[in-house]
Amino acid sequence: MTHPIVTAAWLNSHLNDENIIVLDARLEQNQANLDNQNPDVQIKGARLFDIKNNFSDTTNPLPNTFPTEEQFTLGSQKLGINTNSIIVVYDTVGVYSSPRAWWMFKAMGHATVFVLDGGLPAWIKEGYPTENQEQKKHEKGNFEAKLQPDSIKNKEQILENSTTKKAVLIDARSADRFEGTLEEPRAGLKSGHIPDSINIPFTALQQDGKYKSTAELKEILNLNGQPLLFTCGSGITACIVLLACELVSDNPKAVYDGSWTEWGSSDLPIEKGA
Repeated sequence: MTHPIVTAAWLNSHLNDENIIVLDARLEQNQANLDNQNPDVQIKGARLFDIKNNFSDTTNPLPNTFPTEEQFTLGSQKLGINTNSIIVVYDTVGVYSSPRAWWMFKAMGHATVFVLDGGLPAWIKEGYPTENQEQKKHEKGNFEAKLQPDSIKNKEQILENSTTKKAVLIDARSADRFEGTLEEPRAGLKSGHIPDSINIPFTALQQDGKYKSTAELKEILNLNGQPLLFTCGSGITACIVLLACELVSDNPKAVYDGSWTEWGSSDLPIEKGA
């Protein structure tokens, strides 16, 4: 398996394979105001990957920041994840928060992780087995996180890139937020975008809760060989665009951990307009 996304049909046929672990990476709320479908059910046998509480640095005032290796290791082991686990992540919107969980595992050194295209809605549409959402205890896993340092960037590195332009900075927010014509949903944030960033709204890459075709993604993204950096409001939808780029290119990729929540609340330079 080299493709980072799988279909509902593929997962159903492998659901009981020995090393398969299905993770539910749902968010109860999202800044994009997308419908959180079927909030009380999960894919049969799924385990809750709690981004907000167990897999974010809750000591950081910024939302959804990367946890430490120790925190990620502990949370993964509690979910029964081993070094040889084949992980499939989904969410209840379609493809929204699941790419964030996928990227976190990649950034923490676990290669065999995949996203369910279409998420829980696609699974239910195909009539595959679900169950009521339930917290369960699992046999402790042996996975140990090892952060790949080039996977995430801080504001100093983003600011430096504004000068060097070695990498392309892609903002996944909506066009009106990027251009500064719409007030930010989080209180106290300025409107606009990081200088020299480009806007590729994550919604432009999807149709009916799934990624568009490879040909369509190539046309929309129009990538050259430069390294790619990704930002959004708080690091969630940035990973949707990152995964889309992963589907069509092998450019080096990293996420700006603080994203606009950090940048827009600071004295760092901003731009408005397209």
